[in-house]
Amino acid sequence: MPNSNSDRKFTTADLYDEHGDDLQVVEPVFRDFGGCRAFHGEVRTVRCFEDNSLVREALETNGQNSVLIVDGGSSRRCALLGDQLAVLAEKNAWSGVIVNGCVRDSIALANASIGVKALACNPRKSVKLGAGERDIPVRFADVTFTPSNYVYADEDGIVISSRALF
Repeated sequence: MPNSNSDRKFTTADLYDEHGDDLQVVEPVFRDFGGCRAFHGEVRTVRCFEDNSLVREALETNGQNSVLIVDGGSSRRCALLGDQLAVLAEKNAWSGVIVNGCVRDSIALANASIGVKALACNPRKSVKLGAGERDIPVRFADVTFTPSNYVYADEDGIVISSRALF
């Protein structure tokens, strides 16, 4: 299991103590849904609104232990990630997914060997129109997630660094 609790190399509190203002600290609005509570990796992004087509497209690629940041515009009207996409993320070596929106299939997500953080659950699936953008800076929760930056997440929160910290 990549980046799992059993081989944890960090806590976000310790990272903040060591690096302080060099890090962006994400507002504490996200809940844990994945089987890995601590995960990290290079930032990759999708911006979409109630359409998870580009989320699937991103997760179909080799994640190389990256973290997919999904800016769903804080919508709570449908889910942008569920069990099928979590399986795809695991298969393609993604470390985790952070969704500024909802997920579904929470029991299956809790058994996945990736990290998943989101605002809430919603059983409604999204539309599939192919709308959105990939690999662009996205801003929510008082931080900017920029591709090629690094994200570190655990039970205490989420921090962003412009460089790899270990």
